[in-house]
Amino acid sequence: MLTRRHVVSALPRICAALLAVAVALCADPAAAQVSWRMATEYPQDNISGIGLVTFSKLVAERTGGFVTASNAFDNELKITSGDMPRAAREGRIAGGDAFAGGLSALDPVFGLPTLPFVVQSVETARALSARARPLYEKALASQGLKLLYLTIWPATGLWSDRAIENPDDLSKLSMRSYDAASTAVMRAAGANAEILPMDATLAGLREHRLNAVLTSGDGGSGRKLWDFLPYFAAINYAMPVSLAFIREEAFAALPATIKADVLAAAHDTEESQFELLAHRTAENYARMRENGVRIADPAPASVVKTLRQAAASPIAAWKARVGGEAVEIADWAIGQ
Repeated sequence: MLTRRHVVSALPRICAALLAVAVALCADPAAAQVSWRMATEYPQDNISGIGLVTFSKLVAERTGGFVTASNAFDNELKITSGDMPRAAREGRIAGGDAFAGGLSALDPVFGLPTLPFVVQSVETARALSARARPLYEKALASQGLKLLYLTIWPATGLWSDRAIENPDDLSKLSMRSYDAASTAVMRAAGANAEILPMDATLAGLREHRLNAVLTSGDGGSGRKLWDFLPYFAAINYAMPVSLAFIREEAFAALPATIKADVLAAAHDTEESQFELLAHRTAENYARMRENGVRIADPAPASVVKTLRQAAASPIAAWKARVGGEAVEIADWAIGQ
């Protein structure tokens, strides 16, 4: 039986508990919410931009508004894919969607999905991504980042101001490439190639310093490359990926249930991106043709043969740098 003495002695604990409940009930709910600033180099209607839009919607829904994401598209923040990890660590952004090729200076494993002529189908691209995912996660973790989801892009082709009908036409191109391997391939095939972000690429096209761009129909359509380059050769160079990530400490600070909700939103976003890829090339080609682009699909066999021959040395150089499991994955894909 409770005595007066028992009640009196328990009063401090009771008051403390009631005070904690009162504080929790009266606190501003918004104070507990988390807002992530995320960035991409690409426009909102590009496959990379669509991924961020989808993730923003799903993460808000899954977490009941506890986590929201605001997106900066089209290199609005002047942070390229290669600069995004450092920008995230410095707190300028919480995360973003980075083109994997742009990250290869941080770790050569990020060059795997942009290796020339290694992946030649959507099925192989998905299988390679599944096999390589732990490697991407480990490489991002070394930068203090957590992988959320990945996006496979439509196959890379060659936009130009002239028809590419034979290997000699490649020597007439001053072009934008997107990583070290593609630069080496195009230079070995005779083109004048330079790694450039898309905003610098557009400036080069306007100033007539460039007359070709290595990118997918998706990347080109989002930038309306047909205003400068009315030809597209479907060389099926690669099916690159972009990687969406968040700063690890930002993720770690979330309650356990919210972490699970964020990962579920990321998983659903990745599945949505795969579904988008299935019909993306056909949609891009239709839009390109509506805007006067002449598409060579397939590209001339002699051009592709020359580029494949030029790819041998960059692939060997990448294998020497990365070694181990990544090489096994690349060899598996080549054999498909």
